[in-house]
Amino acid sequence: SSDPAHKIPPTVKMGSECKHCSKSMKLSFCPFSAFLFASSASAYTSYIRRKAKRSMGTTCSKTKKFQVVFILGGPGAGKGTQCEMLSQKLGWAHLSAGDLLRAERKSGSELSEIINAKISAGQIVPSSITVTLLQNAMEKIYAESGSTQTKFLIDGFPRSAENCSVWDEKMATSSNLEFVLFLDCPEDVMTGRLLERAKTSGRNDDNLETIRKRFKTFRDESMPIVEMYEKTGLAKIIVADRSVEDVYEEVQSLFKGI
Repeated sequence: SSDPAHKIPPTVKMGSECKHCSKSMKLSFCPFSAFLFASSASAYTSYIRRKAKRSMGTTCSKTKKFQVVFILGGPGAGKGTQCEMLSQKLGWAHLSAGDLLRAERKSGSELSEIINAKISAGQIVPSSITVTLLQNAMEKIYAESGSTQTKFLIDGFPRSAENCSVWDEKMATSSNLEFVLFLDCPEDVMTGRLLERAKTSGRNDDNLETIRKRFKTFRDESMPIVEMYEKTGLAKIIVADRSVEDVYEEVQSLFKGI
């Protein structure tokens, strides 16, 4: 304790006389010092127990397991469309890593220039930025729902090994990955969809040059992630060059029992 009254007098040695004890006492220890030591030890033990109890209470109150499904697929594979349908019909919250990054870019924050340059070049944004944006969005939705919304679809993530490692570092204790949905679609089909979307989307990455860069980035960095999840048994592959309704019928069956 920091209270001087609780400290054993530094000049008192076992077997020596103490001003607190009678000079006529010939004991091998100082009773007063022993009492102070016992009191100090007891107080410290109580303090540790109280601190541990408070810590346990805080940990329990903050512990929450988000149920997460990653939605992967090349640009234009239909990730956003399928997520919107799952959200409307099954009640899962939908977060798009790309949309969060684009919103941050428009916010004028110090991250906006970095994000804008990466997206325009068809490159992947630093993982720490993406994971932080996803985490903040999940926490916000969870809080606004009165702590009831715990199921999240995250589309367009992870797109690299670094994404996976940073996610594990930041989110392993607060989320559980149920499975990874991969929408498998040929590049020519995806190109047609993106060019059609460009007519109304207003996105500066929906142009042929950037689309080709995005396909290359997906092949080089994201396909190995899909293959990794296949090996772990977490990947669920759906052929996505069909109608929206046909794809959804197969996709929604994967969510039964979750």
